[in-house]
Amino acid sequence: MSEVYSMDPRTGLTMEMVAEDSDAREVARVCAAAAEAAVGLDRMGAAGRATLLEAVARELESDGALLVRTADRETALGAERLSGELARTCGQLRFFADVLREGSYADAVIDRAAAADDTGPGRPDMRRMLLPLGPVAVFGSSNFPLAFSVAGGDTASALAAGCPVVVKAHPSHPATSLVAFRAVTRAVAACGAPVGTVGIVWGFDAGRTLVLDPRIKAVGFTGSLSGGRHLHRLATSRPEPIPFHGELSSLNPVFVTPGAARERAEAVGRGFVQSFSFGHGQVCTKPGLLLVPAGADGAALREEVARAVAELAPSWLLNDGIRSMFRQGVERLSTLPGVRPAAAGRPAGDDERLVGAALVSVDAKELLHGAAPLMEECFGPFAVLAEYHDTTELEEAAEALAGQLSCAVHATDDDHELAGRLLDRLTRSCGRIVWNGFTTGVAVGWATHHGGPYPATTSPEHTSVGAASIGRFLRPVCYQSVPDALLPPQLRDANPLELPRRVDGVRC
Repeated sequence: MSEVYSMDPRTGLTMEMVAEDSDAREVARVCAAAAEAAVGLDRMGAAGRATLLEAVARELESDGALLVRTADRETALGAERLSGELARTCGQLRFFADVLREGSYADAVIDRAAAADDTGPGRPDMRRMLLPLGPVAVFGSSNFPLAFSVAGGDTASALAAGCPVVVKAHPSHPATSLVAFRAVTRAVAACGAPVGTVGIVWGFDAGRTLVLDPRIKAVGFTGSLSGGRHLHRLATSRPEPIPFHGELSSLNPVFVTPGAARERAEAVGRGFVQSFSFGHGQVCTKPGLLLVPAGADGAALREEVARAVAELAPSWLLNDGIRSMFRQGVERLSTLPGVRPAAAGRPAGDDERLVGAALVSVDAKELLHGAAPLMEECFGPFAVLAEYHDTTELEEAAEALAGQLSCAVHATDDDHELAGRLLDRLTRSCGRIVWNGFTTGVAVGWATHHGGPYPATTSPEHTSVGAASIGRFLRPVCYQSVPDALLPPQLRDANPLELPRRVDGVRC
């Protein structure tokens, strides 16, 4: 059995052993415990699960200094960034507690029995609500060791739905995962939740085994396109296919109209570079493509972007594999037809583990031809500046986009006609459109949508962030002509939980 070690990306040195790879028997044991916990977790009700989520947040905060220190040692993301991520993670857990107490997530709908008359044939009494799917497999991501990991958004929304969770820990931050898992385990025990409410497994093979375990009823995944596609195939090829909610790849382009380029060159240029270099370019919403006017209209903006890139310090990436793929990607993309070097960050010096930021430029029309690979994500501090010679080229670039998590449009009041046409095109391929801003940073709220058509995600109808993300782990059940006393409380006539419901077509 292989051992799982913590690694320091700044030095490449191996630190302590954290765990051993989970073999098939261990994965089966953890999944069995999750299946046994399902009924008890559901019976805790929304109020009990809300209390559990708040307890998890408190336990994470009590270990906050240790979590941030450990995560920084394993990711090189810095204490400031990781402290913010911890605050987001705990805030998200508390947000889902609020979602549970508000109650509309259950989507309780009542159609009372109606006799046949002149208006229709009549109907029986029917009552529908959403119920938990069952145990959920959650794959931690490399770039968010707290917010998309053991106690991150997928875990929070699955627990809120009433689904036990089995986490497949990410190999880039195993020590961080273990600290977080212990905090979650303490919260589970303190709230009297079933023992198997949250489990953890380790190792590449364990991930495959986890997806294939018949007790797992859904998967939440954030990671690479290749890894996600492989696991998606496994999930859908099982004897009982299950939903696979994968977030895979996104370019998150930024479109700048001529008016915005002339009027706000410094703000747009600096903002773009700050956004694409956030987290060393290793976030799912990194804007990797900036479309700007060619010629005089875009000159100041192009110069500002180049100046800002030249100021960027070299950085450590999350692990050796990501660093290697980044360097290969930059070399491959920089030699495509029509591609020109535009700017480079400060040199890395003698430390071969550091990488510098890179910016290339290209004519926008090339994005549709020889330089089409520039329309794909390059994970890390790399971006493309594409110059369009007329607004037709700008609109054609928007039309040619594959599925995206997010896009941004920078425009002025005088550009609304052009901007309107862009928005019309972008809604076909994009899950979130940002106006006069940048795509990094996804607020957790009721209206949040963090998803998009493939390859951004495998389930574009869902989101992995915000209140609606709970819907990934719920399924509808209709109770027809069932006596009131036997119905779930959410569907009884007296509405003892005082939930918002739809009764005979009317919200009340």
